[in-house]
Amino acid sequence: MTTLFPSRERRGGWLLPAMLSAGLLALAMPGRVGWWPLLFVALVPLLLVALSARPGRSALAGFVCGLVTHLALLYWILIVLGRYGGLPLFLSLPGLVVLAAYMALYPAVFCALLSLLAGRSWHRERPVAALVWLAPVLWVGLDWLRSVLFTGFPWMDLGYGLYAQPQLIQAADLGGHHLVTFGVVLCNSLLVGIVDRQRRDVRWNIHRERGLLLLACATLVFLGGYSAVRYRIAVHYGPRALQAQVAVVQGNVDQMVKWSPAFKTATVDTYLRLSREAIGEADVELVVWPETALPFYPQRDQLTGRLAAFTGTANTWLLTGAPLFTLTPQTDGSELVRHYNGAILLGPDGRIAASHAKQHLVPFGEYVPLRPYLPFLEPLVVSIGDFAAGTSGEPLALGPMRLGMLICYESIFPEIARQSVTRGANLLVNLTNDAWYGRSSAPHQSMAMAVFRAVENKRALVRAANTGISGFVDPVGRIVERSG
Repeated sequence: MTTLFPSRERRGGWLLPAMLSAGLLALAMPGRVGWWPLLFVALVPLLLVALSARPGRSALAGFVCGLVTHLALLYWILIVLGRYGGLPLFLSLPGLVVLAAYMALYPAVFCALLSLLAGRSWHRERPVAALVWLAPVLWVGLDWLRSVLFTGFPWMDLGYGLYAQPQLIQAADLGGHHLVTFGVVLCNSLLVGIVDRQRRDVRWNIHRERGLLLLACATLVFLGGYSAVRYRIAVHYGPRALQAQVAVVQGNVDQMVKWSPAFKTATVDTYLRLSREAIGEADVELVVWPETALPFYPQRDQLTGRLAAFTGTANTWLLTGAPLFTLTPQTDGSELVRHYNGAILLGPDGRIAASHAKQHLVPFGEYVPLRPYLPFLEPLVVSIGDFAAGTSGEPLALGPMRLGMLICYESIFPEIARQSVTRGANLLVNLTNDAWYGRSSAPHQSMAMAVFRAVENKRALVRAANTGISGFVDPVGRIVERSG
């Protein structure tokens, strides 16, 4: 029999729901808009496609949704690669598209697997409870996979969209931000289940179905209830914890001139002046400068003496980001030079008491993978750097304080903060240089992920940025004070 009208699926009925989910996700995530309540409904259109369409069409819907979402979230890549990386638009734009397409593979696989394992493309009366529970498991599993494949890029997982609602995210100290993401996706899939149960032609085991849906409701109630109670307890007992006076200095130094030798003295003058203003008459124990605040190697530059004079006069400690290097003697008499993106801790005696080298480097930002095979990316090495990775995650000791270091990109990897806390860190410090992002949504996104590191470990976090957002986050994720 021939039909005069093609089916909804053949007409591309999956495209509108995919675009709708993408739009809702882009509006919900941190940035210029950040309407976080949309997170709890944003995936519903996409889940309905996975419930009814075949795996191939579902995968296509997931890919389109992921592509549009990540083009909206990661547009700042054009600024990084173009303005500061020196790449022309005909190279930086494809770079953005390729990265967004890679990120889109995960929702594509999610939709395909969900359609195959819990969809109705081959069984019209399949219970919806399978989708309700499988959706959050698959989504979080793929988020984890994305965090480890190819050195990992766990940028803006769904749970991060709730960073400004500390009462809702305390369950992160049980299962990290992944547990918060699980709850968000479960809420979306439960809505699909509730809507689906209103059909009059439901024929499956209604009692079993009702029990599984009620269990999903109970799970959400538990996560919300735990977060509310944990928040109140932590807020009550927080003031009894170890206290310290810390000052953060944000220099707002123009990235285009920062590394010019002619401006390095002016840069140090700016930070010293702002530091003295921040200290005033207060008894500040620690002053924090951002990532690479020093545009020189402190091990061999005379300007380091001015920092020592400042810490001695102010009787304080100074933690600052700086490029570092090591020299390793070779058997042939030469020396192997390794450069690091790091931080140094200067004491009141003017000496470097401790140093730290960044462990997780940014691919194509701080080093170029497969560099011999990608010669056209050489401008990135010249403009941004070619660093080695540090190997120590030990906290930096400052009296009773133990500083767990997170340099820039490291704040998006929960395991780095968790390992430093396991080793004794009682204060997390995130040094970053958001000048690479320009005036985009990226600093807001980066701050959102840093907030979760405080909540997961129940440690206060100090964030120092060259431009963008600096601030203080308490152990329950409240941004006590911020710039930008």
